[in-house]
Amino acid sequence: MGHSSVGFGQMGKVFGIVGYSGSGKTTLIERLLPEFARLGRTVNVIKHSHHDLELEPPAKDSARFRAAGAAEVLVASPYRFAIVHELHGAPEPTLAEQLARLAPADLTLVEGFKREAIPKLEVWRAETGKPSLAQVDPHIVAVASTARLDLSVPCLDLDQPAAIAAYILDYLEK
Repeated sequence: MGHSSVGFGQMGKVFGIVGYSGSGKTTLIERLLPEFARLGRTVNVIKHSHHDLELEPPAKDSARFRAAGAAEVLVASPYRFAIVHELHGAPEPTLAEQLARLAPADLTLVEGFKREAIPKLEVWRAETGKPSLAQVDPHIVAVASTARLDLSVPCLDLDQPAAIAAYILDYLEK
């Protein structure tokens, strides 16, 4: 599956949320999720981190199983389940491989993966002191900011999550 086809087909649509650290990507996604739910859409989220993931304290059973060499550990309760897959030095899975592991949804929001060739919205704040990524990334289709920016893509009000959710859905349905 090439980059241009990432996430389309049975996995639903994929849309990236990118921006510099501290710009408010996670907060925006947190504000978008209830808007999508209100519109009757199911949404998955993939969050990319460059750091090690500490999902459970080392003394917990699942962490002990992973430390002892399990390739995958599934932890289940009446409230949720999680699968932790240890890479043991293998390459990090591609975005397409990660999408394939998720349950079907109408939309998957991806935080991070800013080099992927998927449609993206940049969260931009002057406080980061950095220029907009939209000037150099042709896959950024809009910017959400509290500032008024003069860019070649639409600039959405970061404080209007309903309007941002509507823009994302409209874009993906084109």
